[in-house]
Amino acid sequence: MERYDIAIIGTGPAGVSAALTAKNRNKRILLLGSRQMSEKVEKAHEIRNYPGLPFVKGEELAAAFRDQLDRMEIEITEKRIGAVYAMGDYFALQAGEEMPEAKAVILATGVASAKTLPGEEALLGRGVSYCATCDAPLYRGRTAAVIGYSPREESEAAFLSEVCSRVMYFPMYPEGPVLPDKVEVIREKPAEILKTEDGPTVVTAAGKYPADGVFVLREAVAPAQLVPGLETDGAHVKVNRRMETNLPGVFACGDITGTPYQYVKAAGEGNVAAISAAAYLDRRENRKE
Repeated sequence: MERYDIAIIGTGPAGVSAALTAKNRNKRILLLGSRQMSEKVEKAHEIRNYPGLPFVKGEELAAAFRDQLDRMEIEITEKRIGAVYAMGDYFALQAGEEMPEAKAVILATGVASAKTLPGEEALLGRGVSYCATCDAPLYRGRTAAVIGYSPREESEAAFLSEVCSRVMYFPMYPEGPVLPDKVEVIREKPAEILKTEDGPTVVTAAGKYPADGVFVLREAVAPAQLVPGLETDGAHVKVNRRMETNLPGVFACGDITGTPYQYVKAAGEGNVAAISAAAYLDRRENRKE
């Protein structure tokens, strides 16, 4: 398995900034996220305080990010990360059926805006998952329920329909959705995920929907659920001025570290996180000599 120097999770201003800086430091990086960049950036009407780009629209800023990454020959790997595991002197990232490795990790995933559903955290790993492509093989020929918080999650529901005998999709947004006929769209808002003898059940005001597995798909996963052992303060990761977390080799930047939720603040933190990650790796290498 190929082992990178730094894995960067997220393609908003923090993740893009971290990737550019890490590439300038001659580190082998794995940038994971969407080529559409952050949905928050893409939908911004106008950004007035980003230096050098006055009154820039969100879609224009996202396009500028993509162009700069392309010119720097930084590829975006469009994989959803289900978990990050510390393996001693490296980290393993659960990305679908693959498990890429990195010596250091930078979390730039943004902040999870939606509250977890009652029963969600208790059933995580016991019938509830945050990554369809990661855990789909476990539910081959079985019933899956997908709670999708944006249209971007529809591709994972479509993928599940190729594996599962039945897929129920609960869209948490007004648009669409556009899905294969095999996917049953249920326009009811889930209120909780209930543990039953037959497996997890999605409960709405109108009824109960039993499934073998429930996939809760949001743009950002709560950091403590993404990285076991990570110290958090509510929905945010605790970091110092060097963007270091309590876990050696794990750094965080952008909205995930707390307010203010500003693009320019996120980009600055991404720069600091990459510099700190590069220094961490250099210190490791020097100790080996």
